[in-house]
Amino acid sequence: MNRAVFLDRDGTINEEVGYLRSLDMLKIIPGAGAAIRRLNAAGFKVVIITNQSGVARGYFPESLVHEAHELLTGMLRKDGASVDGIYYCPHHPTAGNSKHTVLCECRKPATGLLDRAAKDLDIDLQRSFMVGDKWSDVELGRRAGARSILVRSGFSADDPGNKRPSHGADPDFTAHDLAEAADWIIAQKEIKRP
Repeated sequence: MNRAVFLDRDGTINEEVGYLRSLDMLKIIPGAGAAIRRLNAAGFKVVIITNQSGVARGYFPESLVHEAHELLTGMLRKDGASVDGIYYCPHHPTAGNSKHTVLCECRKPATGLLDRAAKDLDIDLQRSFMVGDKWSDVELGRRAGARSILVRSGFSADDPGNKRPSHGADPDFTAHDLAEAADWIIAQKEIKRP
């Protein structure tokens, strides 16, 4: 089975802008493409896992999510980096008034997207990593049995939308950005979470 690095999108790979409502708002964080290229070279599957509740909220159409992902993968290719899959959740349990306003199994920190990616790409979650800028990313990694890394390149720890849950566990590592996270991941030995 494969080892993977699951990456949050906004605030981890590209700059956090709130809701990405237009393609001209999409800017890669400096060093993120090179970090993904190093993960590729180290033999990891690289998979983007992202909540996109702007669809449920009516802020943008689902087609914009697909367009943003096409643009993002093209930008990463220019850095010699590639992703093996992109999985997103367009839902929100209460916001909006659409078919996407539902309680689902794919909105982080629920494990639905990781479970689907693991099945599709033959990934061993216990030998994998989850990297993101929000506590929900850390919690997702924990729930899935992967090691988790919190990056400081997106939402700050004191942002009201990024409160640490009272029951939340510490990340396995805290990094300044994806470049530092990639260095740490590559340096890790083959250890499964107990």
